[in-house]
Amino acid sequence: MSDTKTQDRSARISLGGRSGTLEGRSADGGVVRQSFSHGRSKAVAVEVKKQRRPGGKPAGAPAGRGPDEQARGAQAPSGQGRPASSRSDAGRGGPGRRPVVLKQLTDEEKQARVRALVDARKAEEEGRKRAIEEARIRAEEEARRKTEEEAAAKRKAEEDARRASDEEARRKAEEAAARLLAKEEEEVRKREEAEKAATTQAAVEPPAEARSTTVDDSGRTTPSARPARPAARPADDDSARGKARSKGAEDRTRGPAPKREDAFRGGKIVLDGDDVAERKGPSLAAMRRRIERERRQMAGSRGAQEPMVREVVLPETIVVSELANRMAVRGGEVVKRLMKMGVMATVNQAIDADTAELIVEEFGHKVKRVAESDVEIGLEGVDDRDDELLPRAPVVTIMGHVDHGKTSLLDALRNADVAAHEAGGITQHIGAYQVRLEDGRPVTFIDTPGHAAFSAMRARGAQVTDIVVLVVAANDGVMPQTIEAIRHAKAAEVPIIVAINKIDLPEADPERVKSELLGYEIVAESFGGDVQTVEVSATQKQGLAELLETINLQAEILELTANPNRPGQGTVVEAQLDRGRGVVATVLVQRGTLRVGDVVVCGDRWGKVRALIDYRGQQAKEAGPSEPVEVLGLDGVPEAGDQLVVVDSEKRAREITDYRLRKRRETAAVAGARGTLEEMFSQIAAGQAETLAVVVKADVHGSLEAIQAGFDKLGTDEVKVRVLHGGVGGITESDVTLALASKALIIGFNVRANAQARELAKRDGVEIRYYSIIYELLDEVKGVLSGMLSPVAKETILGHAEIREVFDITKVGKVAGCRVVDGLVRRAAHVRLIRDDVVIHTGMLGTLRRFKDDVREVKEGFECGMAIENYGDIRVGDVIEAYEVEEVARTL
Repeated sequence: MSDTKTQDRSARISLGGRSGTLEGRSADGGVVRQSFSHGRSKAVAVEVKKQRRPGGKPAGAPAGRGPDEQARGAQAPSGQGRPASSRSDAGRGGPGRRPVVLKQLTDEEKQARVRALVDARKAEEEGRKRAIEEARIRAEEEARRKTEEEAAAKRKAEEDARRASDEEARRKAEEAAARLLAKEEEEVRKREEAEKAATTQAAVEPPAEARSTTVDDSGRTTPSARPARPAARPADDDSARGKARSKGAEDRTRGPAPKREDAFRGGKIVLDGDDVAERKGPSLAAMRRRIERERRQMAGSRGAQEPMVREVVLPETIVVSELANRMAVRGGEVVKRLMKMGVMATVNQAIDADTAELIVEEFGHKVKRVAESDVEIGLEGVDDRDDELLPRAPVVTIMGHVDHGKTSLLDALRNADVAAHEAGGITQHIGAYQVRLEDGRPVTFIDTPGHAAFSAMRARGAQVTDIVVLVVAANDGVMPQTIEAIRHAKAAEVPIIVAINKIDLPEADPERVKSELLGYEIVAESFGGDVQTVEVSATQKQGLAELLETINLQAEILELTANPNRPGQGTVVEAQLDRGRGVVATVLVQRGTLRVGDVVVCGDRWGKVRALIDYRGQQAKEAGPSEPVEVLGLDGVPEAGDQLVVVDSEKRAREITDYRLRKRRETAAVAGARGTLEEMFSQIAAGQAETLAVVVKADVHGSLEAIQAGFDKLGTDEVKVRVLHGGVGGITESDVTLALASKALIIGFNVRANAQARELAKRDGVEIRYYSIIYELLDEVKGVLSGMLSPVAKETILGHAEIREVFDITKVGKVAGCRVVDGLVRRAAHVRLIRDDVVIHTGMLGTLRRFKDDVREVKEGFECGMAIENYGDIRVGDVIEAYEVEEVARTL
């Protein structure tokens, strides 16, 4: 009955909380609608199950309900989804049917639950990791704490042991001192007792001189002993000592008292009549003080150490802090000593060597004076012994005039095309290459440019070479740069081999070349001299084998040797700043072996060799004598011709380069100051000289040096080129800023400006000129300097006029009536007034008239009237000379 009522009745089922309400037609319909706020609703499936009774089959269970449904009905929570009548029936022992509502989850809720589960797992994993990390940190902290505790316990044990040792030593010293003191006191007591006993005995038995005589009744005299003076009591010691001091003056007047052998340390007993004066040695207090002093000295010698005497190296100037470090004292102590000497200096200031020497001596150290240049002592090492020398390859320098075929000859020797990569068909850089002969022996060639601007580069090439190959074109003969190359080779005292090139040309005349060389003391072997000559053709590859054979023969005569088993030393042939590789220096190793990783000093630059590139462009691990290599790793671009030396440590390399940089700055400052004074006096005497300020940037240092040398040759007393800055590398913003501040011209030789520099130069109007051929650069700069020259004033005589009459006109002045005797006279021309063949006045012609009209000019044979500006002293018979002044541009 109750089940039927429950199914027929429509009920509103509340799910509780904020989930909403369920509404449906009937419970066994299986679907109810759940309503939410804002008019939302949702359909939910509902299933009604019966409650299982303990006795067996559930009450009111319909036929056909299986055990699974009964089990699901048993799992449903009580009191949810049941009508009120059913709940009331169950409470009264009715059928007890409980409806259960199952909620269908949406995809969003499922995803939310999955995300919540994933987040929970992540949180759990993170918590576990945090717990593991915290446990690890706690374990490390515990281990560190234990280590510190063990170290503290160890230190405490050591301190306790040391303290116990010191206490034991102190106790033993005190016991020894106490025993010594007791022994001394015992000796003093024994001596005092002996002295008292001697004093008592002397008082009981006085000497004969102290006896007296008495007269009895019968008139006879009988000797009688005077009663002895009782011995002084201990309480009367002070009075006895006072009497002894009062008697001391009388004793000094009487003379020295007799000495006793039993006197203690000079102490003695003097018996003089009725007075007894006692003199003793050191008092007991003095002895105790002496024992205490000895004990302190023993303890001091045991605890303190002897001061360490150091040898302090003093350069010409040294910073106070560095001096304190070398003496191992505090900087404040050194400052105090300096203040006592009257020198007010802080720890960061430098003092001279003399003051530092006084300070070192006050601290008890030894002084070793050194000069700044001592850092370079032993830099090049010791000389090689004869048994250490081994044969090496000869170094050959190719020299000659422009376009005589030097590079082409070298190309033919090493089967490489270098000239095709040179701008303008000439060599701009010094190149170093190696060629192997047929027997496998190498020959090192150095190619130097032939243009006149590269004189310094050719000079450096001659300094590092063993043999000079002078290339002379057979069709051109001896040229100016050929003569200069001969001078460089003779200055370097190296043998010369003349290679007469271009013999394949129709106009070639080798004999003429040999004859021209006679004028410069180059005598060929065919003419009876000692200079070998070889006729070659670089383009046709003729005579190359003979040239190599001649070089080999000359090298054998020279007996070239070097020691490869020592640190490497060489000369920088060329240096440049490569954008991708940094500083690249072409070095010709002269002795020793240069290896990758060596610390080198090159002029005022240093570095660690990062890589070695041979002449073939391949990386090498080492380079021996006479091998040219490119060295990477220097901290700056060195100068061509600098010596490269391997040192033992980076510290010494820094010391050497710092010293060289400091000397270079001092030299530049002195030279700059001297030049400024000289320029000031010269400008005062001859006027201001016009200067062209330039900023030069080149690709290699040798080109930069050649450009600067060319600028120096272009300068005169009136105009000159002033190089504000010269460097290796591209043009940067700082170069543009410097040129802008000084109104200078920027010259780039085989380099370009970066984007920022170009933008800044365009904005500020700074001119940048690029060049790739050096003689074009010099020609343009020469033209600019020529334009800066002041023009020359050139006079042109127009004619002469003789004064026939002088007229004095009111408001005008004196006017000369003249006749033109030769040439012509123009208006506004320059004139000279000549009287008796002497120039009286020079000025301008003010008026030129014929009759009453002003005219432009008057020719020969005509009469005219003339007046000179601002001058009236004219006479009949004077001659007026008319002339024009023309300014003519000058050239260098």
